[in-house]
Amino acid sequence: MLPENPYESTPNTIHSNARLTAAEAAEEARRIIAEAYRPVPQMPTAFRDPAPLPLYGSTPPVPQSDSRLVPAWAAGTAVAGIGTGAAFVGIGCGIWLACQGFAAVTLASVLFVTLPIAAVAAVAAAIGSALRSLKATHTETHHHYTGAVRLENNTITAPAYGLIARNRNELTR
Repeated sequence: MLPENPYESTPNTIHSNARLTAAEAAEEARRIIAEAYRPVPQMPTAFRDPAPLPLYGSTPPVPQSDSRLVPAWAAGTAVAGIGTGAAFVGIGCGIWLACQGFAAVTLASVLFVTLPIAAVAAVAAAIGSALRSLKATHTETHHHYTGAVRLENNTITAPAYGLIARNRNELTR
């Protein structure tokens, strides 16, 4: 688009004489006001061609080969996915059948089966905790030193009280 106003594309000329005469100043003022109030030309933002598209172009059709080559990794992934899906369907059916069987079980039969197992587990836990506490009571320690020995027992107190605690580690000697 070519400019309609020559002042639109050319920069303001710098006058060699910094002072304008009254006539030049009035002409320059008229030019600035006319340029400021000149209507902006409307530019189209879209265009639609109403002509119908041709059914075929001038280029003749080219035969397309129908060789669909699938990479080995893609085929392997597809087969693995199908196998995994079939396996999970079988597992899901098995779980469904087991749940259907459990739905017919009464509370008395569940307790009859699980209470002996729970009793054995409780006895095993009691024996384990008794053995652990028995091991904890035996704390005999033997130290064998050669040469000069200096035994030093330090007690570190770290009081931390309250919601916001501040550590004051104190080493007492």
